[in-house]
Amino acid sequence: MTTNKNNDKMSREEAGRMGGKATAKNHDKEFYQEIGEKGGKSNNKRNDD
Repeated sequence: MTTNKNNDKMSREEAGRMGGKATAKNHDKEFYQEIGEKGGKSNNKRNDD
């Protein structure tokens, strides 16, 4: 576990980095393409209004 000077607690930045690395280990390129498409569609719907 990564720690820092603040009472040995992990920062949000560190937690995000670790979570991103763990996700990358467990998923392939297709996973990221799929979630990117979903985000693009969602954003497009929101901006069309």
